[in-house]
Amino acid sequence: QGYFASGAFASMKDAVQRYKRECRLRKQLYNQLMELKGNIRVYCRVRPISKQEAAAGAECVKYPVDDEITLITDRAPKTYEFDRVFKGQATQEQVFEDTAPLISSVLDGYNVCIFAYGQTGSGKTHTMEGPKADPGVNTRAIQELFRIAAEREADYTVEISASVLEIYNEQIRDLLSPKGPEDKLEVKHTADGAVYVPGLASRVVSAPEDIGDVMDTARQHRSTFSTNMNEHSSRSHMMLSVFVVSTNRTTGVKYRGKLHLVDLAGSERISKSEVSGVRLKEAQSINKSLSSLGDVIASLASKAAHVPYRNSKLTYVLQDSLGGDSKVLMFVQVSPADVNVGESVCSLNFAQRARSVELGKAKQNVGDEPAR
Repeated sequence: QGYFASGAFASMKDAVQRYKRECRLRKQLYNQLMELKGNIRVYCRVRPISKQEAAAGAECVKYPVDDEITLITDRAPKTYEFDRVFKGQATQEQVFEDTAPLISSVLDGYNVCIFAYGQTGSGKTHTMEGPKADPGVNTRAIQELFRIAAEREADYTVEISASVLEIYNEQIRDLLSPKGPEDKLEVKHTADGAVYVPGLASRVVSAPEDIGDVMDTARQHRSTFSTNMNEHSSRSHMMLSVFVVSTNRTTGVKYRGKLHLVDLAGSERISKSEVSGVRLKEAQSINKSLSSLGDVIASLASKAAHVPYRNSKLTYVLQDSLGGDSKVLMFVQVSPADVNVGESVCSLNFAQRARSVELGKAKQNVGDEPAR
């Protein structure tokens, strides 16, 4: 009897392994198809649960298989599949490891946009910026750019510069301006439809360490405030833009790429954040712009004839990233606490719609026309 029991167990274990192999193969084929279609890639990252949250209630997330996440709600469990799902114990290194392949595309003359979306306090700024001792995507992306540039040094010269803006109460502000971010800037289009912001300050980045100075300046000027949901809540959307020109030493051909790294302000229910006055206006502006982003994603997903990019400064600035010609990666950040399950459902539903968007194959920027 023991023999048959152990045999049945071995057979079951083998079946599980075969199933996992099939899942990996299916995932690989799916990713290749999505690459051809130019779909928005979506990574889900769940932040660790805090002691206070653990004491107040249970976790609301489970992970049935790799790259799937299940939310336990009052009604019924809901399962989502994404390109990658990172559990609470995932490190910054592990998260960037799956992001790094996109960075080489920038040196090849492609536009790349990486943004973090989620409720207030879900870990967006940690993923994009992170502390100096454990940096996030922004710093690691710059380090990866310089690492690849060094590998190609015999064949290419590489010039890198950066700018940082925030969108605060539907106003674009320059976070690197020597005069401070008071000047109000506007979005413009080039002749070929690319989006840029005239007058935005730019700094040459000669070494990976330079991005630390750039981000320090930006952080000093960025609008933050404490709310009931987050002690250091970002009250604006912040975008770090990195411009790269790679010139072939033999032919003189220039490849112009740009990398947008976007830390969106957190979506929040005003009843939970308990803000009023100026902070209430900020929250309403944040929610309106995120709603506009949702409308754009819904229009793109349904292949609508008209996409309402101009309904907010956020979607206007992101138009040439979301409107095709770019490779786009979205991090959807999730809180594991059951007290936040409503916000988590909204975030994951949004991410699921974003993942269905087909942008078309990204376009390589070759020649003398600057990538704005």
